[in-house]
Amino acid sequence: MKQKVYERLEALRELMRRERVAAFIFSSSDPHNSEYVPDRWKGREWISGFDGSAGTVVVTLKHAALWTDSRYFLAAEVQLKDTGIELMKLKMPGTPSVSQWIAQEIYDENDGGITEIGVDGRVNSHSFVEQLKYDLQQSGITVRTNWDPLEELWLDRPDIPNAIIHIHPLKYAGENAISKIKRIRHEVSLLHGDGILISSLDDIAWTLNLRGTDVHCNPVFVSYLLIEPDKVVLFVDANKLTLEVKQYLCKIGVSVLPYNSISSYLHKDYLAYNILLDPDVTNSYLVNCVDRKRVKIVFGHSPVPAMKAVKNSVEIEGFHQAMLRDGVAMVKFLKWLQPAIEAGGQTEISLDRKLTSLRAQQALFKDISFDTIVGYEAHGAIVHYEATPETDATVDAKGLVLIDSGAQYEDGTTDITRTIALGPVTEEQRHIYTLVLKGHIQLELAKFPVGVSGTQIDALSREAMWREGFNFLHGTGHGVGSYLNVHEGPHQIRMEFMPAPLHAGMIVTDEPGLYLSNKFGVRIENTLLIKKYMKTEFGEFLQMEPLTLCPIDLTPVDITMLLPEEVMWLNNYHQLVYAKLSPYLSVDEREWLKNATKAVEL
Repeated sequence: MKQKVYERLEALRELMRRERVAAFIFSSSDPHNSEYVPDRWKGREWISGFDGSAGTVVVTLKHAALWTDSRYFLAAEVQLKDTGIELMKLKMPGTPSVSQWIAQEIYDENDGGITEIGVDGRVNSHSFVEQLKYDLQQSGITVRTNWDPLEELWLDRPDIPNAIIHIHPLKYAGENAISKIKRIRHEVSLLHGDGILISSLDDIAWTLNLRGTDVHCNPVFVSYLLIEPDKVVLFVDANKLTLEVKQYLCKIGVSVLPYNSISSYLHKDYLAYNILLDPDVTNSYLVNCVDRKRVKIVFGHSPVPAMKAVKNSVEIEGFHQAMLRDGVAMVKFLKWLQPAIEAGGQTEISLDRKLTSLRAQQALFKDISFDTIVGYEAHGAIVHYEATPETDATVDAKGLVLIDSGAQYEDGTTDITRTIALGPVTEEQRHIYTLVLKGHIQLELAKFPVGVSGTQIDALSREAMWREGFNFLHGTGHGVGSYLNVHEGPHQIRMEFMPAPLHAGMIVTDEPGLYLSNKFGVRIENTLLIKKYMKTEFGEFLQMEPLTLCPIDLTPVDITMLLPEEVMWLNNYHQLVYAKLSPYLSVDEREWLKNATKAVEL
């Protein structure tokens, strides 16, 4: 693979010289600004060999670099070794921005006086491209957006996926598509828009109560949705639509046009006075397709993510049921785990396969919700580690294994992390494990006013770590879709300022962690429901309750480090887990769970 990357970089540079382009930027996105993208748009992975979900590669005529976040530092170092691509660690001191690095490299290389760089406007958001232009203009560098070198270089490039779309039943969605479209139109009017182009695939799936399989682990389908005052148009390839789906779309008043016709439609056939475009989601190419002589563009955040984030009562009940079945699968797995490890022959990949097989036995199971992370000992310190045949480690009856996993059920999406002691652990491992557990519990104990953002409660999960000079650089929590993407916004819990307010009905994860490079990692994650707490003269307050039903390993806990309220929470949580899951377990499984959820005392 290293040789292929070198050859691809050299072939790219040859094209860049022909086109007189001094640098080209490869993002991790697709035309819909997706986090996880169909294979066709994995250009950054193809050119660099780095397969993490987040990262930006810049190639100049002489050098190349990859920017990624802390989740992928260790993995990127391994994958980029000997490729000639330098790793740039985001948010670390001394790391230049993409624009700063480009300006300096072009100045240093001065190759023929070329001062234009390239970026594919079809797979980069309008806001990204405009910010890039602004940042580089002071250095005399211009940005070209109408060239995709992969069209020439990537000879076996995959096609746009064309999997069949299916209807998401109302008994799981809880609100019909006609009602959602009506609410969207109202919200768009408040933003002074007559129409809105929805580009995000999960927003389209939610709005229309449709699901697909175009993206690995995410039940979405490649399309655009245009909502105008008097009509709705879905831009999607017709071969994806069954007769049932065609009749359904007709019934809810949605017409269908080919996926690739969106650009010409915006230029010639869009008839409303103005259109709301989210600059952070809509790609630069489509923004430029709008005929601004006829149509006014209103730039603003789409109202759909915030609407989608607040679950209705049917969706909330679906989460409860999905978590119940997922908890049964997890208990079966955890009961199996220790004897299997002691018997020998187990690896990270075999644990992944066993857990997936147990989930697949549960009713309404559709798929996993992301690629399972099984990191044994040192691999646990690689935040988004994914075992491969080359890295697959044998798992022994000692130390810690970190397992981050989830499933797509037709009535809900799950996301859970447990770190498990497989035998003797060190005092350092016990200490770190308990610090993470304290952070997890303190966030679950939080009470806060309506409208608080996730950033304002993030410190609760980190305070015990900070006291000892520890920290983690990934987010503490994210939204979760209802049989949709496992990562959902706009709300997040993280150190960086995220202004989206928290409201009752939102789903959010709680997943603090600590990672000691080349030693081990610890993360403990539950998925939570935000709900009402109380109302006083100071306003309405919220709290969070766990949806995830699975014991937290007590073996590596240093009980002396826990506060009385933390011990109480742990005991109450385990009592809940046992009460909810035990009716669905065998006698042996119930006995195992009873021991795993036994009360602890200070």
